Amino acid sequence: MTGRDAGERQGHDLRLVIPALGVWGTAWALLGATAAVAYGVAVGCGLGALPFLAGSLSRSRRRRDAPESGGAAGGALRPAFCGLAGAVLACAAAAAAGTGLRLSAVESGPVREAARAGTRAPIEAVVTGDPVVKPSERRRIVLLRARAEAIRLQGRTVRVRVPVLLIGTEDAWRALVPGQRIQATARLSPPRHAELLAAVAIVRGPPVVVAEPSAVRRAAEKVRASLRAACDVLAPDQRGVLPGMVVGDTSRLDPELAADFTAAGLTHLMVVSGANLAIVAGAVLTLCRLAGLGRRRAPAVAVAALPAFVVVARPEPSVLRATVMTLIGLLAFATGSRRQGLPALGGAVLVLVLIDPGLARSYGFALSVLATGGLLLLAPPWTDRLSRWLPRPVAEALAVAAAAQLACAPVLVMLTGQVGLVAVAANLLAAPAVPVAMLLGALAAVIAPLWLTLARLVVWPAGLAVGWIIGVARTAAAVPHATVPWQDGFLGAVTLTFVLVAGCLVLRKRLLLIAVAAAGTGALLAGAAARVTAPAWPPPGWAMVACDVGQGDASVLAVGKGSAVVVDAGPDPGLADACLDRLKVQTVPLLVLTHPHADHIGGTPGIRRGRTVGTVVISARSDGRESRHAFGLPLHAAVSGRQWHVGDLSLTVLAPWETARPDARPEADDEAVNNASIVLVARKPGFSALLTGDIETEAQRALIPDVPPVQVLKVPHHGARDQDPAFLAATRAAISIISAGENNDYGHPAPSTLALLQRLGTRVYRTDRHGDIAIVPTPAGPAAVPRKGG
Repeated sequence: MTGRDAGERQGHDLRLVIPALGVWGTAWALLGATAAVAYGVAVGCGLGALPFLAGSLSRSRRRRDAPESGGAAGGALRPAFCGLAGAVLACAAAAAAGTGLRLSAVESGPVREAARAGTRAPIEAVVTGDPVVKPSERRRIVLLRARAEAIRLQGRTVRVRVPVLLIGTEDAWRALVPGQRIQATARLSPPRHAELLAAVAIVRGPPVVVAEPSAVRRAAEKVRASLRAACDVLAPDQRGVLPGMVVGDTSRLDPELAADFTAAGLTHLMVVSGANLAIVAGAVLTLCRLAGLGRRRAPAVAVAALPAFVVVARPEPSVLRATVMTLIGLLAFATGSRRQGLPALGGAVLVLVLIDPGLARSYGFALSVLATGGLLLLAPPWTDRLSRWLPRPVAEALAVAAAAQLACAPVLVMLTGQVGLVAVAANLLAAPAVPVAMLLGALAAVIAPLWLTLARLVVWPAGLAVGWIIGVARTAAAVPHATVPWQDGFLGAVTLTFVLVAGCLVLRKRLLLIAVAAAGTGALLAGAAARVTAPAWPPPGWAMVACDVGQGDASVLAVGKGSAVVVDAGPDPGLADACLDRLKVQTVPLLVLTHPHADHIGGTPGIRRGRTVGTVVISARSDGRESRHAFGLPLHAAVSGRQWHVGDLSLTVLAPWETARPDARPEADDEAVNNASIVLVARKPGFSALLTGDIETEAQRALIPDVPPVQVLKVPHHGARDQDPAFLAATRAAISIISAGENNDYGHPAPSTLALLQRLGTRVYRTDRHGDIAIVPTPAGPAAVPRKGG
């Protein structure tokens, strides 16, 4: 073995990685600046690179002229350092210049000027991305990236070419595909975040399609549609997952199943990444080898196949990164040179960020790069260590799953505020079925446009593989404490990184490992002792618990051992599931969703996770958005006067009315949707409560004659300022509960509402301060038992 080979085996080639990090960091920082600042940084970095590059070149020449001179090691180090520093500064200058050009395009021009003025204007745009449906507290909205081509201002049409973000609420927006040219009238505003957007366009009404996509994009859409048609022979869950795994098409993925994939740490399977490209390239190379093509010609055929796959899968950040990586790998394969993963990854990052600086702030791009980096840096040594105790294939699979998850963990916790504890095991169990599903699914995608019957035969065994993956996701998601809460945002990412690095260092030092194990054992024993001596949760005899689900509502009413009625589900499936787990609820005979805003229905998949759910009750004035979460369950509409009896609990509906009153029309606006909320009176021996959804002052005033005195009031609309004092006074509640998220953007609860409740003499408990709040009947009246202090 030569010295160079040994060096390659012992270290990693960082010559492309360091400049790539420089480019990434420069673009990331400048996306929040102005074009002038970016140009200034470009000039500064360019001038700073010149002396380093000149010095490196002159030293290299002197070394060639005097190869026998002394101090060879030091002489080699200086040119290498100067060359690397010059390369980093030159790449940073290029990134700054590219970012400046993009910022110039979006910061100036008629679209940005109209956005600054808040103008409402007709625009013509070309769709550039798939519609993304986002739930909000008010309504379900559709986000759509597009390229504005024209805008009509002051009676004349101005041609432009800038990126915009379209926001619509009509279902027609969800049916758009990339490449379509549309017209719409929108209210323009500047983007709030550091994004390469000229404007955010809020549109009322459906879009007008004026031109269909190009022939290439139409062909790509035909492939996606044919694959969906081929998957119709599969079970509903399988037909939703397989297109997502193959081409990233999640249009038919059930929200509840998507939540299970997230809890299990398998969401990455729904994103086209390097695994898909590797399977496509490997399959093409194998076919070329069988056809007799040599080492030089086979990669060229594979390269030709990749753009077609990218068009079908959409050029998302992960797809672009994986494509560049695959192209670099194919080039190395064709030339016969040693494939080096880190240089290839560095080259991919360098090229992609220079082409599109906006990727620097893309979470998807960051996760893709980190996962690949983890596989390159962590998986090989971990495989070697684990293979001492495990068979090599098992060690390799475990190392790969752990490395990818560990590398992505800081970014994931930044996004979700949770740490998955079952992700490694879930990925390990799902791994054998993934290539089978992807390879057969890709084959079906190729065949389906030509011969649908044959494609349906091909997807059948792929469906079996997908069925296994779905089973793993559901089983892992049902594990108690599959995810644990963690600080989100940048602070959460930093603290988790520190913990992970410290953990890796501890595992490498035997004495430290023994000390930490001893300390951990002591902490566990102390925790167990504290749990034995601490008050139990939930408190014995609880009648109701207001769950801490963040900025939303979820109330649980006990009806027997392990059984409860749930009223609203909050915005997050994980938080709703965790609350019911803490209460040991396994059966939900009745689930009431007061109105179809996301902060009340978004957590429904968590309520259903691993539990038996009976009837789902929705408002008679609802538009039916709840039904997507209630798939397969009986659905009933609630109107005033309807009653349910479950165990010793009775529920009486006070609102909405069967004949809509003027301010209770959900189709009118968000305030009307709130006013059409189900209002319930819950009673059982020693306990009564009024659950009010999000009704506002109009509905509250109308209900005053019908409101009975109760012991507990769930304050309407998270304690917002739109409260009617007479309505709150009519309840005569001794305890008032406000369900709101900590430091929420809405300012809930409002100071005026808190002051009003104080004047009424009711004791106020808040989930943002007290966590879960249990109500326990006692001979002296109801008692509130918070899960944490406030």
